[in-house]
Amino acid sequence: MPLDPFFRERLRTHRRYLAKKAWTDLTTRFRPAAPALPSGSAKPTRKPPTPRERHRRAALNWDRMELRTAGIPGPDMETTEHTLPVDGYPDVRIRVYRPASADRNAPACLVVGGGAFRIGGIDYPTADAACRRRADRSGVVLVAVGYSLAPEHRYPTQVEQVHAAWVWLHAHAADLGVDPDRIGLNGASAGGCLAASLTLLGRDRGTRQATLQILEVPVTDLTGRWIDLRATYALGVPAFIALRELRSVARTYLGDRSRAREYYASPMRAASHEGLPPAVILTAEYDPLRRDGATYAAKLRAAGVDASATRYLGVTHDTPLYVGALPAARRWEDEVVAALRRI
Repeated sequence: MPLDPFFRERLRTHRRYLAKKAWTDLTTRFRPAAPALPSGSAKPTRKPPTPRERHRRAALNWDRMELRTAGIPGPDMETTEHTLPVDGYPDVRIRVYRPASADRNAPACLVVGGGAFRIGGIDYPTADAACRRRADRSGVVLVAVGYSLAPEHRYPTQVEQVHAAWVWLHAHAADLGVDPDRIGLNGASAGGCLAASLTLLGRDRGTRQATLQILEVPVTDLTGRWIDLRATYALGVPAFIALRELRSVARTYLGDRSRAREYYASPMRAASHEGLPPAVILTAEYDPLRRDGATYAAKLRAAGVDASATRYLGVTHDTPLYVGALPAARRWEDEVVAALRRI
């Protein structure tokens, strides 16, 4: 199907961003180091922001704009914040969204957001709004995980933080007013990778499994084996630029890219997927990760797991953001809400 007209201008902007980033990376590699200040010279009183800090500020501003222009704000509801210790790793923040319709034994779902492992988080406006909308519409208590970002904190930090949040949610189910036998798992993009990894880690460690896993545009193999460059070709993005960006994501998260072969980093590569929770997987036609999602669903089915995979035509990786402007995004959210109601 042709690309939805909604994405055409955004595609031009995305192409410019990728080309600029590729050029910046190339020129930075060969730029000479700044000369050291002479001894006794005055030093600047304020340290300028690093490129990564500037990138994160720009991403947050972009997220605010997208919610304002093409999203839907979330309704008011009761929220609580918690900070959990994680043995051997940084503490992790979580935010609990409790809709007014939830009773004192409501189903719950742990939500793991995306952002290429290096941006995003529970304070991003679109992430917060989505949790509010989906909790309100489904009646499910949503528990969002604010895991640490790479490269400051690399794999397996994020997997361990998500696992700690999962264990905490079950241990405190009574205090939170949720049913420990009805707790699901939702992850998007990089968060889909972490959510899928959690099901493997939980199986290996003997922790309780999710009632259902909902994976949206997940990356499931960081070696890049299943990347579908036909999607980027159809968008007019050169293959070398797309591959460079995807490899950059893996390198930032893993540090050593050889670790992508570990199945907690790349859940597709697990020797067995038996005993994992039922899965609902959503992918997008114009997304190089579309085979990651579809092939992972096939792996689950081959292992006897009830798994469905739906590909939305004419849309891109970030479709779920645009519920205020894009009919396909609203249908996407309807499907997620329906899956949440199954928990």
